[in-house]
Amino acid sequence: MFTKSTVRLAWLFSLIFVCGTFTHLHGQQNPKMGELRFTADNQSERDAGVWIDGKYFGYVKELKGDRKVLLAPGSHEISVRQAGYKDLAKTVVIDADQIQTFAVVLEENSQMTYPGSNAAELRLDIQPKRAAVFVDGTYMGHGGDFSGRFHSMLVSPGKHHLKVTLEGYKSYETEIEAQANNKSQTRIVLERGSDAPAAQ
Repeated sequence: MFTKSTVRLAWLFSLIFVCGTFTHLHGQQNPKMGELRFTADNQSERDAGVWIDGKYFGYVKELKGDRKVLLAPGSHEISVRQAGYKDLAKTVVIDADQIQTFAVVLEENSQMTYPGSNAAELRLDIQPKRAAVFVDGTYMGHGGDFSGRFHSMLVSPGKHHLKVTLEGYKSYETEIEAQANNKSQTRIVLERGSDAPAAQ
């Protein structure tokens, strides 16, 4: 026959067991993360876009503070892109509770062609400004690079495919007809959505 004290003791041990099991499982589901920090020596490199495992994270100089990059331990594919430069791609191995530094050193792309003297000028007012901007499949920069009084994009006359993407927002895509020696301004506001930009 069980006494009240025996029942209470059994209940207490059961509670301890359940809590211990939950804590163990919770720890397994939330492994400790490692941090990846970026360094860059010039403005072009600081404004370069960063992709990790095919996902756009933002541009170099913003990936700190509230936007610092925390990754699960293991191997990750890092890609850094900037218009006029060769893509920088490396594999990094992240350790738990460790900080690893990634030096962004870009090499100019000598095969890159630039618009001529009759180029069209596009001023893009993009929200959010950190969204990635592509023209004809080539990464051109983030939204903030092409808005404001002294910022714009030069493209050769003719038809171009414009794409703007950002994690957590619906991608924006359109065809533009750039007129020689013409200036134009477009406002693009990305809508919240579940679209996740794939690697370009």
